[in-house]
Amino acid sequence: KLLEDAENKKFDIVLCKTQSRFTRELELVEKYIHGLFPVWGIRFISIVDNADTENKGNKKARQINGLVNEWYLEDMSENIKSVLTSKRKNGDYIGSFALYGYKKDPNKKGHIVIDEEAANVVRKVFTLFSQGYGKNTIARILNDEGIPNATEYKRLHGFKYKCRGNKNSTIWKYTAIADMLVNETYIGNIVQGRSESISYKTQKRIKRQKNEWYIVKGTHEPIIEKRMWDTVQELVKAKAKPFKVGKVGIFARKVKCANCGYSLRHIASNGFYYLRCTNRIFSKNFCVGSFISVERLEKVVIEKLKQMYKELIDEKTLNKNICFNDDFQQQEEEILKEVKLYEKKISEYSNAVKNLYLDKSNGLISELDYKNFSRDFVSDKERLTNLVKQLKEKLVLINEKKSRKIDFEEIITKYANIDKLDHEIVQELIDHICVGKRKLGSKEPLVEIFWNF
Repeated sequence: KLLEDAENKKFDIVLCKTQSRFTRELELVEKYIHGLFPVWGIRFISIVDNADTENKGNKKARQINGLVNEWYLEDMSENIKSVLTSKRKNGDYIGSFALYGYKKDPNKKGHIVIDEEAANVVRKVFTLFSQGYGKNTIARILNDEGIPNATEYKRLHGFKYKCRGNKNSTIWKYTAIADMLVNETYIGNIVQGRSESISYKTQKRIKRQKNEWYIVKGTHEPIIEKRMWDTVQELVKAKAKPFKVGKVGIFARKVKCANCGYSLRHIASNGFYYLRCTNRIFSKNFCVGSFISVERLEKVVIEKLKQMYKELIDEKTLNKNICFNDDFQQQEEEILKEVKLYEKKISEYSNAVKNLYLDKSNGLISELDYKNFSRDFVSDKERLTNLVKQLKEKLVLINEKKSRKIDFEEIITKYANIDKLDHEIVQELIDHICVGKRKLGSKEPLVEIFWNF
């Protein structure tokens, strides 16, 4: 908020006790204190360490302060990591939220206790799986019974919880059941450190190998008995199928359901591969479902590529493209004219403000008149400056479209005679594909391709 107001010139000075109260990161010192603040007309002052951007002589001192502060931040990050690692090794639970089925012990920090309401659902999942029910079927049963999934359960109990990623679905899915069935926390073992942050400067995390996890046995009361756990682990191993590359991998993470937006899941049947929206399996009310064979989708993409190539070499299409390019050129010329006109006006407003100041200094106009007139000029100048900025952004977009047109011709020509797709080609050509449910009376599902060009 402060930076936003600074950019909008709502004040003149940022005042801090020390420079570190503004930031401890050297790159942010350079970006804001030495970079954007002078551009915005903002003076930065910190009292204790005598930092003042109006004093050009202490810039090096500000940079040294920034470097020392960054070292402190790095050391502090390492110290915190060391403390957290020690807690994990001791079996203290350090997560913000307890795993579904448990809750944090209000009487003992770092300890979790059973949440009976959620634990009953966990027991039900393990029991159903041990009886031969599949993970998809279990998810469907829970959804049909109206049982909220782990994320929704936390929300309903007042926790401000968000799962990683953009979607916070309220239904049970295959992955949630699969993760639950192999989580040792349910037999009384604390399992932590599955991932770690790359750096204290980013929130991105990387997965750790299982042999690097912190697993401490017997730290809390189990929900699942050891006999049941062993039975389920044997069944999980028996049902595990190796992932087959080749046909299945062509459209990996590229195809989405047109109805609910979730990625379609690869399945195999009798030697053929298909893409299916599993949300229909998990809950009838959540999605109407989408389904297509990998072979059929491959044909649709190749046919579309050939169709676009045919349109490209068609004489009428070429003529249209020439007009299209001429239109780009015309737009560019008109925008440049506007920019030139506005920049001239901005220069005139700047000169007008200077002349007003001279008139005020010479006693030709009053202080009040100067403020009123200059305020109007400055306001108009800012408005025109914003217009120029928007127009220049439009120019960038037009140039991108022009270059994209050239890329489009090269790519379509390159793959004009292709008969087979592979994952690399799909990665180059396609951003994503939406597959919808078949319309009544039609055997073909709706397919919409979003290209990378």
